Amino acid sequence: MKLKMFQIDAFTSKLFGGNPAAVVLLEQELTDGMMQRVAAENNLSETAFLLPGDGAWDLRWFTPTTEVDLCGHATLASAHVLFSEGLADGEVVRFNSTSGALAVQHAGSLLTLDFPARPPVPVEVSLEEYGRALGIAPLAVFSARDHLALYGSEEDVAALEPDMELVAGLETFAVMATAPGTDTDFVSRFFAPKAGIPEDPVTGSAHCTLTPFWAERLGKTELKARQISTRGGELRCTMQGDRVLIAGRAVEYLRGEITINGV
Repeated sequence: MKLKMFQIDAFTSKLFGGNPAAVVLLEQELTDGMMQRVAAENNLSETAFLLPGDGAWDLRWFTPTTEVDLCGHATLASAHVLFSEGLADGEVVRFNSTSGALAVQHAGSLLTLDFPARPPVPVEVSLEEYGRALGIAPLAVFSARDHLALYGSEEDVAALEPDMELVAGLETFAVMATAPGTDTDFVSRFFAPKAGIPEDPVTGSAHCTLTPFWAERLGKTELKARQISTRGGELRCTMQGDRVLIAGRAVEYLRGEITINGV
């Protein structure tokens, strides 16, 4: 069996920026085990698998080690592929996922994700333990699917040198570190060593939590965000009721076929 596969840099307008994701176009269902093996072989933070459905595409996301319930940059990459290949009807592409119905709107070069908001709540943890894991103790920690570690400045977040073994030992799937930005509303970094991703370059799903958090603290619904990983990425985030709109760009790096006959 030969399947089309693309590698897309998401949340960037330039190659070698943003977050790379693989997108595999399926003609029939693959087993969970096979999708996991393909994702491990790709060794990117996420591989998205797309299967055409009735009015929407079935979408699943795999890291090199596990399936996840929501991924922003691989969804943006998937939409970029569908629009570029003429496989989307109109200006909106819809997906079915384990996190419910998702949509991506296309306007010029900008793609806008429509995702569920995941506002965090305060959680009691040892700030000293988080300080040992992340390199600097946060001011406070909040919890949604992942933990949000709040810092006082962009410089603090940039200076973090996490011990990934200690981060993996924390009682959470992943940790996002965030602070007010110097020329954006907020900045962040995202660490998920339990999922085989020591530091994710740009994390759309994290902004389902970061956006409501900062929207409440800053008293505004439209925010500019920057993820300050080595590759870096920029996102435009909007609170819209219980949804978060996350806008960005994407560029194609490569396309080809993968062969999984006889496996």
